[in-house]
Amino acid sequence: MSSDATTGRVEVLDDAEAVAHYAADFLTERAIAADGPFTVALSGGSTPKRLYEILAGGSYAKRFPWDRVQLFFGDERFVPPADPSSNYNMANLAMLSHVPVPPNSVHRMPTDGDPADAARRYERELRMQYGAETIEPGRPLFDVVLLGLGENGHTASLFPGTDVLEEREAWVGTCVPHDAPHTRLTLTYPAIASSRAVLFLVAGAAKAEVVAKVRGGDATLPSTHVATEGELIWVLDRAAAGSASHG
Repeated sequence: MSSDATTGRVEVLDDAEAVAHYAADFLTERAIAADGPFTVALSGGSTPKRLYEILAGGSYAKRFPWDRVQLFFGDERFVPPADPSSNYNMANLAMLSHVPVPPNSVHRMPTDGDPADAARRYERELRMQYGAETIEPGRPLFDVVLLGLGENGHTASLFPGTDVLEEREAWVGTCVPHDAPHTRLTLTYPAIASSRAVLFLVAGAAKAEVVAKVRGGDATLPSTHVATEGELIWVLDRAAAGSASHG
């Protein structure tokens, strides 16, 4: 099975809350069924934040196999970990600090020193978890990669017009967006592609136009080029779905 952003399945739900609950159910069921470590790349953003809050509460927190999960990040702003704009900080406040996940199972992107060196360090950490220096077809790096979608078509920190879009060897790269603050670290297309599942979590009417463009194959948008050797699922609320609800 393989899929990409133009051919992936579309799930249309009532609202952003339903999108977050769908993702919580998906992650929990996949984690329970996994044979061995369950490796996830977390995303920033408001819908993932709500997902993390759901996973940290009630029956989800009790059912989820926190002792077997390995949590990485799809991207990060090059700011201290306690900075309000840090994806790690958001995930920590919403979920990590409330659940019994072992500290050494949470792999924060380093944001000290030189960004290019930090990207190499994070790639080494991924290689250690993966157990190989190169990605092998049929042996995914991630069980699930969570992604959002910006109105400019970016996902993770794969921004329009940046050099990291051309990277085909490294698993982690750097990015300085033209239209957003902060230097970033980001997973590259090859790293995202080595996954059993990619979930785009998108909510709100402001995203309807870019969802339609990506689904329609607009090659100028970074998200259009996301692919996976597994399954790709768009989890949209009705406002974000627009015409995609019929696709």
